[in-house]
Amino acid sequence: MPHPTPPPPFFHLLLLLTSTSLSAESAVTTVTSQSSLWALLPTNRGRPTDDQLRQPASGNGLFRGGTPSLVPPKLVSSILDTLRLKFGLSSDSEISMEMDPGTFDAKKMKDMMELGVNRVSLGVQAFQEELLKACGRAHGLREVYEAIEIVGSCGVENWSMDLISSLPHQTPEMWEESLRLTVEACPTHVSVYDLQVEQGTKFGLLYTPGEFPLPSETRSAEFYRMASRTLSDAGYNHYEISSYCKSGYHCKHNLTYWKNKPFYAFGLGSASYVDGVRFSRPKRMKEYMGFVENLENGLVDSCESNRSAQDMATDVVMLSLRTSRGLDLKSFGEEYGSSHVLALCEAYKPYVESGHVVFLDEQRRAMAADELMPC
Repeated sequence: MPHPTPPPPFFHLLLLLTSTSLSAESAVTTVTSQSSLWALLPTNRGRPTDDQLRQPASGNGLFRGGTPSLVPPKLVSSILDTLRLKFGLSSDSEISMEMDPGTFDAKKMKDMMELGVNRVSLGVQAFQEELLKACGRAHGLREVYEAIEIVGSCGVENWSMDLISSLPHQTPEMWEESLRLTVEACPTHVSVYDLQVEQGTKFGLLYTPGEFPLPSETRSAEFYRMASRTLSDAGYNHYEISSYCKSGYHCKHNLTYWKNKPFYAFGLGSASYVDGVRFSRPKRMKEYMGFVENLENGLVDSCESNRSAQDMATDVVMLSLRTSRGLDLKSFGEEYGSSHVLALCEAYKPYVESGHVVFLDEQRRAMAADELMPC
């Protein structure tokens, strides 16, 4: 009997779906094809060792997009069945789905839960009607409250609320209200994102960062401090730059990213990190279907890495410093060498003196700047 391929600790399922059911079905069919074939790749990125086959498979999943909550449950079932068959999912896997207010009712929520979805990320963004319109959201405030009610009535224990700060015309009073209403809704996790205006997007054509009606950098920084203060006072652990959680409710897929652990990604525009290599899939359906066809025909490149140890070390530093845990210099030095540790100590010494960076010894006591060399 064939063994499932032991996966990295996180399956990242990125579904970019349009509003028509035909497009959704086509996308899901192609995604399941990619995930089925991935387990058969004749490289160390898909083939299990004998030791791995003796270990129980495990994995966590995230459905994002697009708007995964628009996908019919039968199609979600198809994806999860494929993952269970080809890779395996343990009984304690976290299966998370991004869901937008107005795109699901209680029946769909219960159907998703029966399929194994056990964590919901609710894309509220704001609690002001005018701000929801300003950021182009399809839902309004009524749908926000309905979605919160559905999540609660269906017994979803582990759920997150997404908020966006620094929106056009957003005031401190509006932001304070959104934070207060978030706390009152009692999610187990809150993600707070600062609006990023990118060139080539609709927002990029309409707005310039730091200029009215967008908040100034100083105001945006104050929004960040308000969120950290309000949510921390309400019992949330600020464990990553944008992430807050109640005790025991850290987001498993977030932790996979910040710990620089490997993960598979399936779907349009999805990005994987396997064997120290980061690689993305086509963002458009036609090109993505062509990629899967090439996968079927054995025409996929080996994704060999040309990244240096310096590049990989930089990734670890950047990702670790996003978290409240920080960077473990001992394990970092064992992995990348003492020269990288010494370079870090030298680079960060001025920021230790200014109070922006804290170094802790093995007893987790703060170290003065003159104690850092040698680190």
